[in-house]
Amino acid sequence: MSDGSVDIRQEARQQAAALPLDQLNPAQPELFTSDTMWAQFERLRRESPVHYTENSEYGPYWSVTKYNDIMAIDTNHQVFSSADGIVLQSLESKAESAGRPTRPSFIGMDPPKHDVQRKAVSPAVAPHNLAQMAPVIRERAGAILDGLPIGETFDWVDLVSKELTAMTLATLFDFPFERRRDLTYWSDMMTNPPGHGVCESWEQKRSELTKCFDAFDGLWADRIKDTEPKFDMISMLAHNPATRDMDEHEYHGNVTLLIIGGNDTTRNTISGSIYALNQNPAQYRKLRENPSLIPSMVSETIRWQTPLAHMARTATQDHEIGGKTIRKGDRVAMWYVSGNRDDEVIANPDNYIIDRERPRQHLSFGFGVHRCVGNRLAELQLQIIWEEILARFPTVEVVGEPQRTHSVFVKGYETLPVIIPTRN
Repeated sequence: MSDGSVDIRQEARQQAAALPLDQLNPAQPELFTSDTMWAQFERLRRESPVHYTENSEYGPYWSVTKYNDIMAIDTNHQVFSSADGIVLQSLESKAESAGRPTRPSFIGMDPPKHDVQRKAVSPAVAPHNLAQMAPVIRERAGAILDGLPIGETFDWVDLVSKELTAMTLATLFDFPFERRRDLTYWSDMMTNPPGHGVCESWEQKRSELTKCFDAFDGLWADRIKDTEPKFDMISMLAHNPATRDMDEHEYHGNVTLLIIGGNDTTRNTISGSIYALNQNPAQYRKLRENPSLIPSMVSETIRWQTPLAHMARTATQDHEIGGKTIRKGDRVAMWYVSGNRDDEVIANPDNYIIDRERPRQHLSFGFGVHRCVGNRLAELQLQIIWEEILARFPTVEVVGEPQRTHSVFVKGYETLPVIIPTRN
C-alpha cells in the first residue's frame, strides 16, 4: 500500500470521528472509489448499528451494519420487502426514471411471484449443470492465462476477470460468443451512473439499454420457436409456464438482473483475489505452498472483497431492531460490506486469512429467499481460475493501486495493473 493511500485513509478516519453521529452517511460513491468508507462503518457498528441518515443523494435511509442485524432483516421478507428495489437509487436516477416503465426482476419481487420466476432459471446453475460446465470453464481459463503477456504490465480486470466471466455468461444465455463483451459493456452501463464508466449521459444510457434489450428480445424470439427448451436461461424463461407469458418489462428486468449478477460479482472477486493476496504476501505464499487451500481462499476473498456492498429493502410495517423503530415505508440498506467486518461474529475480520476455520461464514451472497442463485457458479469460476494460475505462474504481482468502481452498490475494480514476472 502506498504512503498516499495510508494518508487518505487516516484523513477519512479523522473526518468520520469528527462528524456528529447523525451526519454519518456511508452511501457516498466517493468513499468507495477511494476505499475510505471503513471508518464510517466502524463507527456505526460501534455507536449506532441501526442508523438513520436523513439527507443523502439517495434520499433518507437506514443503515444496518452488524452481521446479526443484517441476517435478521435479510431472512424476514414479510417485513422487509424487495418490491421497491434492492439497491439505493439516487435522487437523480429517480428523477430520470420518473414516468418511465419499471423493469421488475425476480430479486425485486416478494414471494410467491419471486419463487416461480427464480425457479425457472435456477436449473441452469444446478449442481448437475455446473459439473458439465466445469471442463469448459477450465479450458477457457487456461486459454486466457496462456495468452497473457509475461514480463509486461497489463490490466488484469480487462484481460482475465472480464473475459472469463463474459465467456461463462455468454454460455448461460447461449448468447453469440463472439459478442460476449457486449454483456460486459451492458453490465458496466447498467451499474454505473452517467459520467462514471461507459456512458456520459442519461440519453446515451437509455440508447444503450435499448440495444441490450433488443438483442435479448431477439434471443427470446428464437428460443420460443423451439419445440423443446434448451438448457440456457433465456430458453428456460421462454418455455416455463410460470414465465413464458411475462410482459417485456419483467423480462427486461430479469435480463438486467442476470447480466449484472453473472458478471460484476464474479469478476470483481477474481480481481479482488489478486489484490488481496498481494496485500497479504504471507497468505499468497501459504497458498502457493498449499494449493489445497484454494476453496477456503475463495470463500475468504468473497467475504473480504464483498462484491456487492449493500442490498436494500422497504419496511412493510413498523419494526423494532437494535433499539430503533424502522417505520413502514422506510428504506433500509443492509451493508454486507460492514457486516462482513463485524468482529462480534468474525474473528479478526479486517485480516485476510485464507485458512480460516469457517471461511464460508459471510454475508456476501445474502440469505433468505433472495440468497444469490449463482453462488456456486461464482465459487466454481474462482476455484478453477486459481487452480490454473498456480499451475502456470510463480506469482502475479500488482504494480499499482486499482481504479475502483464509482458505486455504493457494486464494490469492484475498473482496472488493476499487474505483471507476471519471467521465471528465473
